[in-house]
Amino acid sequence: MAENVVHLHKHTDPPAEPASVTTLTVVPDVPPARPVPLWVRSGRAVKSAVTHEGTKATVRAVARHGLYTFNGGRIAARRTWDGRTGSRYERMIRAAEVAGNLEAAEEWEERLQRFRAARHHRRMDLLHSPVDAAKGVAVGAGMSVGLLVTLGIVMAISTEDVGHVVTPLSATIDFIALLIRIVQIVWGPVITIGPFLALLALWSVGRKQHAAPAWALPANVRSGEGEPITPSIVVKALRDLGVPALARAIKEMGDAGASMLGPIRIAGCGVEVDVTLPSGVATNEVQNRRRKLAENLTRHEHEVFITIPQAARTVRLWIADSGALDEPIGPSPLVTDETMTANYKTGRAPWGQDLRGDAAELSLYQRHLLITGLSNQGKTAALRALALWLALDRSVEFWMGDLKGAGDWAMFDGIATRLIQGPTDDHVIQVTEMLEDAVEEMNRRLQAPPGADFPLLVVIVDEAQVAFMCPVKGEDKRPYGGSSATSRYFMGARKIHNQGRAVNVLLWQGTQDPTDQNLPKLVREGAHTRASLALGTESQARMALGDKAVDGGAAPNLLRPGLDKGTLVVASDGIEIPKGQSSITVRTHYISTDDAHAIADRAKALRDGVTTLHVIERGEERDPLADIAAVLGDAPRVLTADVLKRLSALSEDAYGTWTPGDLKRVLEDAGAEPYKSDGRMVVGRDRVARALANRDSDGSASAD
Repeated sequence: MAENVVHLHKHTDPPAEPASVTTLTVVPDVPPARPVPLWVRSGRAVKSAVTHEGTKATVRAVARHGLYTFNGGRIAARRTWDGRTGSRYERMIRAAEVAGNLEAAEEWEERLQRFRAARHHRRMDLLHSPVDAAKGVAVGAGMSVGLLVTLGIVMAISTEDVGHVVTPLSATIDFIALLIRIVQIVWGPVITIGPFLALLALWSVGRKQHAAPAWALPANVRSGEGEPITPSIVVKALRDLGVPALARAIKEMGDAGASMLGPIRIAGCGVEVDVTLPSGVATNEVQNRRRKLAENLTRHEHEVFITIPQAARTVRLWIADSGALDEPIGPSPLVTDETMTANYKTGRAPWGQDLRGDAAELSLYQRHLLITGLSNQGKTAALRALALWLALDRSVEFWMGDLKGAGDWAMFDGIATRLIQGPTDDHVIQVTEMLEDAVEEMNRRLQAPPGADFPLLVVIVDEAQVAFMCPVKGEDKRPYGGSSATSRYFMGARKIHNQGRAVNVLLWQGTQDPTDQNLPKLVREGAHTRASLALGTESQARMALGDKAVDGGAAPNLLRPGLDKGTLVVASDGIEIPKGQSSITVRTHYISTDDAHAIADRAKALRDGVTTLHVIERGEERDPLADIAAVLGDAPRVLTADVLKRLSALSEDAYGTWTPGDLKRVLEDAGAEPYKSDGRMVVGRDRVARALANRDSDGSASAD
């Protein structure tokens, strides 16, 4: 039996291959590669040359300039034919008949009759013109010879030389001979160069009209970059819009489709034109094809706006210059003019620019306000810009609730008498109670004697959707949020909308992403000025602006989220809107937070000092004397009734039931009792401050 041998040492040298092993590789016979035929190589070279970009550019250039000349000749011939015949008038008559405008058709027919009568008169004159021309030439020649001979006689008498009689006549003959010689010399080159000059003129006509196929035009023209809007471009865009009745009517009009168009007017960073649609075409058929119309005009969708003017069967197109709407507008006058002030009754807030480039200014007088839009589109900045302008009117009082609490309204600390900032349910409760206090103030004003004039009280609630969606209920089981008749915030807003403007109590609200749940119908319809930034759907646009504005062309849902930040569609009688339109698009000035603080500082300098009451956490222990000092602020003295109202706003739980007697007791105990000023009881700031200082010093001594 054989034993297995196990080697304990590893061999470092590789084993040698057996010398007797020979590996044979059988290589099959592979025929050599066949040479590429000459015709294939030639075809590839030709294809490469033909498809090369330089070749394409050359072909386009040759075709373009050749067609410029050819079509320029056609255009010139057509213009000549139109000038010599009545075909232009006949086309206009047919176009007016197709459009159903019989008055225009009769007017063009009358013009055609006048043209034919004038042409007949000219032709009759041509029958007599040869005889008249011959007589004129004979008379002119005779008078010229007589004048020259007379001039020669005068020269002969003057020089006493009879030969000078024919000198002027011979000089004239020599001059005519010189002219003939010059013509003989120049005639040849003119005959040679003349056709080239004529072709150059035709090329210029064709080039100005871009009279070549689109594939042959330069790249910037093919892409529409910088392409001017002309009547022919607008008519072609409408013809290719996909509305059969419109395309058929334009085709029947022939080349006179431009008769549908009013004058193309420069309007800001674009142009504006009114289009009278032919019979059988509704305005909404054009409105619903905004994107296709924009692309037919070589524009992006956001660069074309369609509105409905007052005239029947008419749409108004505003077409932006390519890329113009992506350029920012200038800074707000509130930033650049440090001397600006405001007047609530007669002034207008500088809000931005309309699409025409004109200043968009908004009157805030007795108008409730609603601004809505998607999140992060500039809603707070647009609302805050109006409040900053209004703050420059020292008579205006602000109550503010910021239910986002990110500090966007912090600069109004010292301007607003109430400033609540935060997103919690407690903050919603505070804002709701503030709204209910505004209702009470409104009722107090309504019960005042007739003719009483009240300063403006503006209640501003930003992110109002938080209040409407709040699920918290009070002790009386009434919900703070919601849209039912038991909702405290909803009913407060409705009451102010119903009667507040009569006594200068206004409600401004900013909300995002409107729905029936977070922005009830009755509240949004109670605002006199409604503005919307970019929205997601047309139904949201109708919620934000109303059916009338959307049916009239307002389309905030077509604004570009993120790219059209700060662009608002506004429906209000407080802003100048073109006649016949129901809304206007405004690009608002952006005011940064730092600039807003600077403007707010100017507003504070106009005021005597305002104590801003902030939200107070419930259940916190109160220091009545310190709270009285806080609500007095910088004012040297405040009426006791106003002190009570401010204390109640500061903490309803602690001071809501206080009477003037309670206030007097606390002040007398501290040695700062109220006193009379101009016959009315007031609380003096210096007395309260001295009482606090004495109390603190006594407390310190006791501690020692």
